[in-house]
Formats: sequence, structure tokens, C-alpha cells
Amino acid sequence: MDPNLKRLEEAVQKLDQVSADVTNFLYLLDSAKKEQKEQEVDFYKTRETGYLPKNDLIGRRKEKELVMEWLRNLSNEHQGTDLYRNISLLCIVGHGGMGKTTLLQHIHDDEITKEFDLKMWVCVSNKFDAKKVIADMLECLKKERPNLETLGPLQGRLKEEVMSKKFLLILDDIWEEDEEKDKSKWEDVLAPLASGGFASKILVTTRTDSIALMFEKVIKKKKEIVKLEGLEEDECLQLLNSHAFAGVENPPDEHKKLRAIAGEIVKKLLGSPLAAKVIGGVLKDNLDERHWRTVLESNLLGQNSINSILRLSYIVLPNHLQTCFAFCCMFRQDYKFDKDDLVRMWIALGFIQPSLDQEENMEDIGGRYFDVLVKKSFFEKFEYEKVLQINSPYYYKMHDLLHELAQSVSIQEYLRVEDSIKLPSIIPKTLRHLSIHTPNPDILKKIEKFKHLHSLFLFYGDCNKDICSGALIEMFKASRSLRLLYIFASYLKMIPPEEIGNLIHLRYLKIFCRNLTMLPRSLSNLYHLQYIIWNGWVTSNQVDFLPSNINNLSNLRHVKLPEKYISLICGIGKLKSLKEVNLFDLRDVSGYRIGELENMNDLCKLGINCLENVKDAEKACSAKLCEKRRLTDLTLRWSKTYSRNIDLDENVLDNLQPPKCIRKLNIYSYMGARSAIWMNNVNPIFNLEIIELKDCRKWETLPPFGQLPFLKSLTLSEMPKVKWLESKFNGNDKYHAFPLLEVLDISGLEALEDWFEAGVAAEDGCLFPCLIQLELHDCPKLKELPSLPSKLKSLEIEGIGWTTLYFCSNSNPVPLERLVVIECPNITSLPLADEIASLAALRYLTIENCPNLISLGEMPTTNNCHLMLSDLSISDPLVLLMEPLRSIASLKKLSVSWNNELISFPNEAEQWFLKVWSSLSELNFMYLKSLQSLPSSLELSSLQTLSIIKCPNLISLGRHREVDTTNNCHLMLNILSITDPSVLLMEPLRSIASLKKLRIWDNDEVVSFPNEAEQWFLNVRSSLSELQFYFLRSLESLPSFLESLSSLQNLVIQDVPMLRELPNLPPSLKVLSIFGGCHPELKERYGEDGGSDRHKIAHIPNIFIDTYI
Repeated sequence: MDPNLKRLEEAVQKLDQVSADVTNFLYLLDSAKKEQKEQEVDFYKTRETGYLPKNDLIGRRKEKELVMEWLRNLSNEHQGTDLYRNISLLCIVGHGGMGKTTLLQHIHDDEITKEFDLKMWVCVSNKFDAKKVIADMLECLKKERPNLETLGPLQGRLKEEVMSKKFLLILDDIWEEDEEKDKSKWEDVLAPLASGGFASKILVTTRTDSIALMFEKVIKKKKEIVKLEGLEEDECLQLLNSHAFAGVENPPDEHKKLRAIAGEIVKKLLGSPLAAKVIGGVLKDNLDERHWRTVLESNLLGQNSINSILRLSYIVLPNHLQTCFAFCCMFRQDYKFDKDDLVRMWIALGFIQPSLDQEENMEDIGGRYFDVLVKKSFFEKFEYEKVLQINSPYYYKMHDLLHELAQSVSIQEYLRVEDSIKLPSIIPKTLRHLSIHTPNPDILKKIEKFKHLHSLFLFYGDCNKDICSGALIEMFKASRSLRLLYIFASYLKMIPPEEIGNLIHLRYLKIFCRNLTMLPRSLSNLYHLQYIIWNGWVTSNQVDFLPSNINNLSNLRHVKLPEKYISLICGIGKLKSLKEVNLFDLRDVSGYRIGELENMNDLCKLGINCLENVKDAEKACSAKLCEKRRLTDLTLRWSKTYSRNIDLDENVLDNLQPPKCIRKLNIYSYMGARSAIWMNNVNPIFNLEIIELKDCRKWETLPPFGQLPFLKSLTLSEMPKVKWLESKFNGNDKYHAFPLLEVLDISGLEALEDWFEAGVAAEDGCLFPCLIQLELHDCPKLKELPSLPSKLKSLEIEGIGWTTLYFCSNSNPVPLERLVVIECPNITSLPLADEIASLAALRYLTIENCPNLISLGEMPTTNNCHLMLSDLSISDPLVLLMEPLRSIASLKKLSVSWNNELISFPNEAEQWFLKVWSSLSELNFMYLKSLQSLPSSLELSSLQTLSIIKCPNLISLGRHREVDTTNNCHLMLNILSITDPSVLLMEPLRSIASLKKLRIWDNDEVVSFPNEAEQWFLNVRSSLSELQFYFLRSLESLPSFLESLSSLQNLVIQDVPMLRELPNLPPSLKVLSIFGGCHPELKERYGEDGGSDRHKIAHIPNIFIDTYI
């Protein structure tokens, strides 16, 4: 062929490709024009006038009272012998957006629900799965996800948890799919609940009466229904105004016209609370009469449809917020959004518009976008429980109607494929964002066809490793336009293939893979990469986990990896855009010196370790911390070596002055005798909110922390030369000390004598006026507090020289919820009884190793108050005979520990145990060296958890009552923790009928299990799901009969150094974990790489072996 013709042909082909792209562009443009025509008005940048208030329940008073009355009513039905005789059911029915969930949230937190032993809240939504619902219930109860995957064990676990317990179960947002299939699945869910106690309740919310009818058929009881109709017009107006005028104090007269318009708008909202909230957010943008009339006259508002009303709220968003909102359809309904992570995704995809304000970075702008969407009620804010607060204490969810709206407005660009959904036969060429939540290999292989994707979410689950890797390789070759890649591979032992280097536009990479051993080397070629996030376990000590030249990625803004890997980055100073470096290990080696920090001026959080490696104090200046105008969180740490140059430490700290914007400061193992120069003046540290000083053993005089106006938390630990919290050199003899301090934790301040140096004092009533939590440990010289701070909720003292404790306070009653008194040898009295009327909030009490304690005060003769404790820990049982503990009527948890002289319980204590045994659910006996017998009156049948640890002379668990086997009164425990396996052969443990979790630990003598234990294990084989062996230093073999434990799911072995071989393990086992301190032969025999006996455990899906000597 003529070369010119060939070139012409190639040019025409390229034009065809360009033409195709132009066609797609014109299609998008046409769609945009159509959308534009639908819009009634053009709104400009939203005003930000404060946050959405946390409203009380508006309206629904009648409906709430109906539900409350139903909760109070034990039952007027004949109990009989029906399976669900102990359970009542109430269905709340209403259209989407009618406030069903909001109503139940207020009911769930009402005082009346404290009468239930257990509370469970499960959001079912439109992807109903019986196993997931049961797992969600168990997670509510135990605060952890069960390691169970099949229906039978899940049902068994739930049955044990609710056995004889009065529970409240809320099943929120149940949808109807296939009535017969749903009925069968709900029978599976509800069957275990039949074992619950009398007066248990199930509350259901749904959009349809048919769901209520279906539940009636399942539990064979007449249904009770509360129907939610629209709010009354005045209630709807009140709700709309609360959002429209949020943050506006005392609205002026000109707002009267706006209120009149709001009254007209409300007439079109069909009484929908959700519509009132969302339209209120729209109106809030502009408190202008013209704007409000435009909303009133909108065609969409006049279509008598909640969906059209919500669509209006989307249309009036600025374009950049429309894009950010639409992207949220990539996540399933009821997804828990993390604000920071979602903002990172928006940035990576180019959704965030840069600001002209140089002080505002992209994360700040994206955070504002998100906050605006929250204020407009597109997201709702929730708080994690304390045990789940890892990164952020909050998460956000989107109402299902708003999620449907996000899907409807993004159908041409976004696609989410889940397990039960097939790929559409026609994929729009405009598709840019794809989420695949299925291991279906046919779908995975088709990914490569989508060549213009900007974001891809892959959730593999149990997908075949080879198929996953193959699909990834082909996709990486084809989809070079990707900006965002999220891979969820769970337990797969895989590395993203090197072909990831083809994704030259990639900005965001997130990998969830627990066994990841190495990141691909080609990652360091992705120069646009801004975010690398790995959520997983550290299973390798490989120094080459990261590519050696990862410091080439100069656009990196955020890296989430285990801290030790961050410290491996040589020349980290090249990553000038990083926002966080949690741990930077200094070394006296090029690429790891403190000067690397010089130009990293975008840092918000910084931790510097091994500061003793700064040999010249002047070198510390090169970090230029004071110039980092965004730095709010700083940690300075020296290694724990006490023979250092004190002057050098002091001069280094002087040269590490942070900027004034610093909010949190931690200093560890500093050996200087004085404070840094910059700390002695309040001005440079004016904005500090959190301070933690630990192991600073030479430090003598503290800075003027009491004068910091915003300080909320102060921790001082192992600083044995400090004598006062505040010193007179500050030049202020009287002032409000620690005005906003909420948490004060002091430990190991052996020389601490008083709160203030002589001559310095806080004004009366102004010492710690906001303190909520106070912990004092090992401060034997400290003087007593004159009175408890008026807001104190938690007080813990240990190793303090006080003789008593004053509960007098400016607050009556005292809000104290938790009191711990440990190892205070001088204390003779704790006046609990004297102040019992003021201590109504006290729930957790610990009194241990106070040998001279003789009194808890005297009960007032005219007062019938009792302590309402939930949790009591003691070391001397005689404390139980002191008022007010003697009169206690109910208790959930009792611990008796740390007493080497106790042989048996006094006779007077028997009556006390008889009184409280029926309410006890957890009982712990620990570190009682001489104890021979538990109380003879003790009844264990109500227990859920029992621990018997380090009681080597125990020969009796109390009086064993012969049980009628037909009466089903055998002991049924959830958790049993023991040190000596021979305890299992004592009654009533010998005859235990059910046990979920067994932990055997901290025993240096046991070599093997007695033969008699075999029958014991066989008794619990159908219920035992978790078995743990910890710190058994002489144990040479595990029981051979473990193979018979048919329900065993999880086996943990840690610090069992003499164990060289595993017995045959049951087919049911899902997780095998062998950690630290175990014999290296275990890893050699059962390790993944060539272990000679690996085949014996190959049937276990998840195996973790990490041993060391």
C-alpha cells in the first residue's frame, strides 16, 4: 500500500475515535441541557450560616405515647405454650420520609427502654438476608461481629444470648420482595428469639401493611399497627422553620413575610417530615423573599410527590454539590460514610473546585461541601459507640429515598452491580463510575470493556485468586483513565499486579486485604497518586513492603499504612503535600534526619520519634515546625534511655516550637529538667486543647497549663520531680484555673504535694469547673481535693495517701457514675452512705486493697434511697456487709480479686448473695491465692459470663444443687475463663449444658488435659464456637478430641512455647490463629510455605501463624 494512503487511513481511524468521543460529549451536553430546562431558577453559592440544630421530636406525640404504652404493657394475651408466647410485636407503617426511624430513635433512647435486659437495633433495608440480620443482632449485643457464616450456628448463638432475657428488638425499614420467601427467612430469624424472657418486644418499621400481615403469620399473633400519616400542617411548618431559620437568632420583622411564604409551601409538602427538612435546607440558602417565592411556585413542588419534592432539593444545588451528591449512589443503601474518606474520593475525581483563598486546602473545601450537604439533610450524622471509635467518632448515613434520588440522577454515568444483579444488556457509553460487589467471574472478566472509567470499586469476597488477578491485569491494561480504585479482597493472599503501573491518572488507591505482603513496585510510577490507603493486618516484617522510590510520588496527600512502614520511607521530605506523618523515626543517616521535615509545610499531624538522634540542637531548627501553619497535632518522642545529655534535650525542645495553631501536644521520654522556653508563655500555646506528657523524669516545674483557655484534656505520667500543677512564678495569685478542662489523668508523680504552690490559688469554686473525668495514680503526697468538681462523672484513685474522700459538691445530686478506689492504705472511710441521696447516678464501683477501710458511712434514718449499681469490684468480701452495699438489691456484674488471705466467704455474705444472684449476669473470681470455696448460697444458673483465674486452692464452686434433668435448669454460659482445667470437673461446671466461648490462660504447670475432660468437652460440642489457649508455658499437647467439637469456629493459640503439634481439627473451624511465643516448629510444620503438615489444616479458610521465641 502507498505509504501516504496508509498514513491517511490511520488518520481517518483516529478521527473516528475522536468522533466517537465527541458523540459521547454531545450526549452528555444534551442531557445537561435537558436537566437545565427542568430547573426553575439558578441559585448561586450557598450561604453558610451555622450548623443544623439537633431538633427535638416535632409532632408524633400521640404516636409516641401509643408505642410507649405498648412497651409498658406486659401482655394481655394468654401465655399458653405457643413458641412466641413471651414476645409481643408492634408494626409502625408509613410511607418513606414519614419519620418512622426518627420516632423509633427517640423511643429507643427513652428511659422506659432501660427496663429491658437487652436492646437490639437492626436496619434491614431492601437487601434482606437472614444471616446478616442475625449477625447484626449479635453485633449489637456483643459489640463485635460474630465469626460465623452458616445459619445454624448463628441461630444457636443468638438463642444463647437472649435465653430468658427480656429484650427489645427494633427492625427498621423492612421491605417486601417475595412474600413466601420472606416469610420463610423471617421464620429463620425469629426462631432463636423464642427463647427470650417474658415481656420481650419486637418493633418493626415498614412502608407496607403486607409486611405487618406477614409477621402476624410468622409469630401467630394478632398484629398491632401504628400508622404514620403526614404531620399536621402546624407541626410540618414548625419542622420546616427549624431548618430554614437554623442559626438565626430572634428573626427580625422582615422574616414575617418569609414565614407566611413558608406556610404556603408547607401545604404542598404532604405532611412529609423528610420533605420539610430538605426544603427547609433549600430555603435556608437565601433568606430572601424572591428566592422563597421561586421555591413556592416551582412546578416540582406542585406535583404532589415526595420524590419530586426531593428532586427539587437536588436541582437547586450548585453544580459541584450535585456532582458530589450523585457520586454517593456508588455505595449501598445504609452505608456508613466516613466524611474524610468521601472527601478524598471527591478530590481524586476532580469534584472539588480550588479556592482563591491560599490558606484553604482541598480537604478544607471538600469538608465544607460535605457540611453543606449535611445541613441540607442529605446526610444524617451518627456517633459510634466508644469501642468502635477508631478513626472518627462519627459516621453519616443517607435516607433511602435520597439514595434512590442519587441513583436516578446519575443513571448515565454510574452503575452498581451487586450479587443478585446482572450487568445491563446495554451499558451507556457515558459510564464513568462502576461498583462490582460480586465474585461472579463472568462479570469480572467484562470489566476490561469499560475503557473510560474514572472510578472502580471491586468487592471480591470469596472470589478465586487466579480469576481476581487475571481480571485485574486485563482491567489495568484497558482502563487507563481510572482516577479512583478501591479493592476489597478480604482474606485473599494476593498482591495487586504490577500492571497497576498502567493507571497513569490514578489519584486514589484503597486496598482492603488482610494478608497483603507487598505493594507493587510500579506504584512509584503513578506520579498523580494522592491517596494510598491500606486497611489490613501486619503479617510481614518485610523491609521491601513499599517500593524503594515511593518518595517520587510528590503529589501524595495522605498515606495510611502501619506506622513502621511509614518510617521506612527514605527521603520522606520529597513528599511535600503529605497531611499526616504519624511516626517519623529519626536516624543519623541521610534521608532520615530531622531536616527532611523542613519543606513539609502542609502537615496537619506529625509524630517525631528517636529525637536522641539529633546530636546538634541547632539541627532541630531545620524542621521549621513553627512555619507549618496547618499543624494541629504534634508528638515529640525520645527513646527510653535515661543516660542522656540533659542540656541537649532541653535545647532540642527549645528549637522545636510548634505554630500557634497547635491543638494537641504529646511529649514522651524528654530528659530535660525544665520546660521549653516557648512553653512558659501562654501566647505560643494559647490554642492547645490536649496535652500529654509521659516519662519525663527530670522535669521539675510545669508550664502555666492552668491558664490555657481551651485546654480540655491533660495527662501527666511518670514525672517524679513535679511538685505542683501550677506555680507562683506565673505571676497570678488568683485566677480561674483550668477553665475548660474535662479530663485530668495524673500518674507516677511521686513528689506531687498540692494542686498549687503555696501562695497561688484558684478562686473559690473555680478549680476544674468543667472536669468530667479525674484519674490519680501513685501520687502518695498529694493533698485531698476540697470538694468534687460539680460536673465530675468518673473518679479513679490508686496509691493516694488520703484518709477519706469528700463527696460534697456544688452540684446536688453529684453526677458521679464511676468510682474506683485501689491500693489506698490510709483510707478508713468512704462516705457513700452519708451521700447516698446525692449519688443516684453511681453505677460502677471498685474498692480494692484498702486494708484499713472500716466504713462506707452511715445511712440516713429518714432516707429510703439505695445504690443502683451495675458493676461492683472488691477484694475484701466484708465490704459487702457495709451499708449501703449491704442493702443493694440488684447487680449485673461482681468481681472479687487480689486477695491472698481470703479462704472462704463469711457466713454473713451468704444472705447477700441470695439477694442478688438472680440479677447477676457476670461473676469473676481472680487472683485469690488461698480461696478454697465459693459462697455456698451462690446460684450460677443466671450467669452469662464466669471467670475463675489464679485460684489454685479452689476445691468447691459452692453448694451444688441436684437438677431435675427434665426441668432444663442446667448451667448455660456464654463465656468461661479459667486458669486450671480441673475446675471444669467441679459441679455445676461439670454438668454444663451450653457454652459459647472458653478461654484457658495463665498457667505455668498444666502439661496436658486430664482424660476426664473429654466428656466435658463432648457436653458442649454443639455450642462451643470459640476456644482460646493463652500463656500456657508448659502445655505440650491439646486435647485429641477437639475434632469432635462440631460447632467450633475460632481457635486461638498464643504463648504456648512447648506445643509442637496440633491434633486433628474439626471441619467447622473457620479461623486458626497462632501468635507469638509459640514453638517455631509449629510454623515449620503448618506454615503456608512448604509446611510438612499444612495439608492437615488446609480445610480452614483463614489461618494466621506468626510465632517467635
